Amino acid sequence: MVKLNEQEKRQKKQEENKKEVIEEKIIKENLKVKQPVKNNLSLEDLDVVLYPLVTEKAVNMIDTENKLTFIVADKATKKDVKKIIEKAYSIKIEKINIVRDMKGRKKAVIKLKKEFKAQDLATKLGVL
Repeated sequence: MVKLNEQEKRQKKQEENKKEVIEEKIIKENLKVKQPVKNNLSLEDLDVVLYPLVTEKAVNMIDTENKLTFIVADKATKKDVKKIIEKAYSIKIEKINIVRDMKGRKKAVIKLKKEFKAQDLATKLGVL
C-alpha cells in the first residue's frame, strides 16, 4: 500500500508538471511580441529621441502631411534630432519643428522628404 501511494503521488506530480508546461506554451503562443525596429543607435542617441507620440493629431499628420512626431529630451536641438533620426531609420528629413506641449514635454514634428513615406516608418515603429 505504501508503494502504491508513492507511485500515485509521483504520477500526480508528473501530470501537474505536464499541465504547467502545456499552459506555459499556450500563454507564449497567445502573446504577440513585437520585434524591435532595427536601427543603428547608440545609448547616447537614445537619450535624445525618447519615443514616437501617438495621438489623434499625430496620426492625422502622418496620413495628411507626411509628418512624424517624437518626444525628445529637454536638451535636444533640431540638429541632434535630425542627425539621429536620419541615421537610425535611413530616411531624409525636409524640416523639423520643436515645440513644448501643455504637459511640458518637448515634441519634434518631423516632415519627411517626398521620397519617404511617414506611413511606412510609422508602421515599422508600431505607431499604426
